[in-house]
Amino acid sequence: MKLSIARRKLAPVAVVGAAALVLGACGSDPDDGSDNSDDGDTTSEEEGSDDGDDTAEEDDTEAAGDDGEEMAGDLSGSLNGAGASSQEAAVQAWIAGFQSQYPDVTVNYAPEGSGAGREQFTSGAVPFAGTDAALDEEEMSAAEAECGAPAVNLPLYIDPIAVPYNLPGVDSLQLGPDTLAGIFNEEITEWNDPAIAEDNPDAELPDTQITPVHRSDESGTTENFVEYLAAASPDVWTHEVSGDWPSDLSGEAGAQTPGVLQAVDAAEGTIGYTSAAAAGDRTTAAIGVGDEFVEYSAEAAAAVVENSPLVEGRADNDLALELARDTTESGNYPIVLVSYTVVCTAYADEATGNLVKEFASYVASDEGQQAAADAAGSAPISPEMQTQVQTVLDSIEVG
Repeated sequence: MKLSIARRKLAPVAVVGAAALVLGACGSDPDDGSDNSDDGDTTSEEEGSDDGDDTAEEDDTEAAGDDGEEMAGDLSGSLNGAGASSQEAAVQAWIAGFQSQYPDVTVNYAPEGSGAGREQFTSGAVPFAGTDAALDEEEMSAAEAECGAPAVNLPLYIDPIAVPYNLPGVDSLQLGPDTLAGIFNEEITEWNDPAIAEDNPDAELPDTQITPVHRSDESGTTENFVEYLAAASPDVWTHEVSGDWPSDLSGEAGAQTPGVLQAVDAAEGTIGYTSAAAAGDRTTAAIGVGDEFVEYSAEAAAAVVENSPLVEGRADNDLALELARDTTESGNYPIVLVSYTVVCTAYADEATGNLVKEFASYVASDEGQQAAADAAGSAPISPEMQTQVQTVLDSIEVG
């Protein structure tokens, strides 16, 4: 039975223990609570047919035949995932909404970082993962071996990458691509450097030393950030694009998103990069795009995604995007991450496959995207992308 929740309005509930989790294998066998799913319908039909009362039949059907009630009885068990910490707030909102629809389902997600999520997915430890960078060719091969079918990257979370800084007295900061790349490449080492002054003609910049802060773990946020630097400032940022920070650079390192923010908060002169949702009310830099400086926003991030084509040469149904990092379009914020939900296109275990399909369908729905926007300030995916994602999910084979 095709289960659809795209148009249901979901009441928020608290998430209990969503981040401290035990991860299950792809072959886990959640309990199937479908045995009692038809009881209410049978009663309703019998009562309606006995007296022929149209009104009573409609009332009974509404009481016992509501799609949401049927689905809540049909879907049960546990679903475990792991991955990007950048989307943790959104994932908690998705879990809350989904579990309010399906009270017999428990969804667990360990926000251990994109690299950890991809590793656990490609090794078969979890049936879905969240990652701020699409699986590469080697990872796709490993995933296919575990899934028994190709894996696909579904872009379900759009979030700007903010550039928070700690510089008392400087409440507004503008950084062009070359200036930003020079700072993180450790070529611009003081805040009153002429390059920074040129970008900020009205600011009083101190001679404080700059301390760039980067992720210590393999990170999709890092990969997206350096991908931007390489595309927008190729003459300054000549390092390989990777989820690992370049080993020949020093700066200060922080574990996962909280570690970077703790380091930025701890000392004056620091500057880092993090999911905008996690940046909170910290001061952040506006980024040079063409002839203007653009502050991050969900709308500006979505604009870049709308201008970005799919990556060529990927597996059928894979929706990995070639982000327009070097855009000069007005109102576009190019330092953006698209966090993917990575799933198999076939699951040997029917219960696991159905749970993955329905959870991802909720995440892609209007309700799921709005829940993420409310919780994390992310940008909803476009209606066209929603349709593409649902088509992929409908094609997943289970059992």
